[in-house]
Amino acid sequence: MSQQPLQRRERLYIDGEWHEADDVLEVTDLADGGTFAQVAAASPEQADDALAAAQRAESELRETTIPQRVEWLDAIAEGLLERKEELAEVIVREAGKPISSARGEVESAAERFRRAKEEARSLKGEFREGTTAGHEGWKAIVKHEPIGTVLAITPYNYPLSTTALSVAPAMAAGNSVILKPASDTPVSAAILADVISELDLPDGAFNFVPGRGSVIGDVLSGDDRVNAISMTGSSAAGKHVAKESGMVNLHMELGGNAPAVVFPDADLGDVAGQCAKGSFKYAGQRCSAVSRVLAHESVHDEVVDLIEAEMDSWQPGDLFEEDTTMGPLINEGQAEWVEELVEDAVEKGADLVRGGERDGIHFEPTLLANVPHDARIVHEEQFGPVAAVTTFEDEEQAVEIANRGDLALDASVFTSDYDRAMDLSDRLDAGAVRINGAPSHGLGDIPFGGNKASGIGRQGLHTTIEEMVRKKSIVL
Repeated sequence: MSQQPLQRRERLYIDGEWHEADDVLEVTDLADGGTFAQVAAASPEQADDALAAAQRAESELRETTIPQRVEWLDAIAEGLLERKEELAEVIVREAGKPISSARGEVESAAERFRRAKEEARSLKGEFREGTTAGHEGWKAIVKHEPIGTVLAITPYNYPLSTTALSVAPAMAAGNSVILKPASDTPVSAAILADVISELDLPDGAFNFVPGRGSVIGDVLSGDDRVNAISMTGSSAAGKHVAKESGMVNLHMELGGNAPAVVFPDADLGDVAGQCAKGSFKYAGQRCSAVSRVLAHESVHDEVVDLIEAEMDSWQPGDLFEEDTTMGPLINEGQAEWVEELVEDAVEKGADLVRGGERDGIHFEPTLLANVPHDARIVHEEQFGPVAAVTTFEDEEQAVEIANRGDLALDASVFTSDYDRAMDLSDRLDAGAVRINGAPSHGLGDIPFGGNKASGIGRQGLHTTIEEMVRKKSIVL
């Protein structure tokens, strides 16, 4: 049984103070229906106030020491864990995530703050000597300094842990932060803001500015007081932000359409389990989700049968039940989009093996077989619980199909042939290729990010911190 909906009202946090706003974001309760929270929606003027506050805080933050920042990051991690159950319930309601996954997300977010404090200690600088003619006697100290103000634009699907992957490195590097969360899921970010507000940070060092993208998005991303933009979102939104931004450091992880390339020598039972998890976890609303299974034509039917057998483990249920594995989509518009892609595939000749029905924001776990290569679902991001299985004849065709389109975030290769695995990993156009497993970004120990329309730069705790500092050479 689900708990009673929380009745919450959250405010903006700008320049060290909490603020109301004339407009509010109504946050839908995806577990029980209705509205469970109202969050202040910043006006353009309030967004400008946040920009001014962040810029004022830059000089004071530049004087902070790494031990100070480490203390802040550790306190944030502890604060999140102290509110673990509250945060988990909020994530269930605002994001439609099963409770076990929601608790895991809180733990992941806290761990990212903890690990960021360790990475902060690696910002040690270096000493260099001149080695070219005419500079033999030169000596230089190369030091790291904060880049300035970081605008963090975060997504709805991992509203706390992805936010941590932007905020923790920015703070570790000594930057001011302006956090603009997704309008569908701003409540968990509001709790993070509350935790940070308890710290002894300079006023303006952290600003929480939820609001409608159409109202404040361009105000924030187009302002020259922003020095870096850390964004996770759709490719379309990322392209718009990049177009509006000035000479800033863009750090973007955008849309994905991960192929899983399956060869006959793979362990097909394991393939089915990995592909089912990759397609159905969080109802497929993950940029790293397995969006299409490219099965060699000799094993297509067996792969389809094995994936179907796995689907009983991926069914919707009460989001507060520990064994529930899947919930609804974030809103009706997203559910309609998935329905549109499934209908297109079936109209073009795909076999609907299982599922395919939509009920409001709920979309059945769906399995498509013999999907034509020209079906939109093969090359467009779906963000839904659909395993779309298509075929290939040989390695050349597999690479051509996998690399077709403008999304190149993740990919998987399933084979027992080491040479083939390494060859395919080189030839697939993707920011990360996983061998014999579904794509996963983990906590950020290993850099991840996309090529083409799937992003700019790479994320990961150490990698992101490197993107949020600049080097200054002091020549002696």
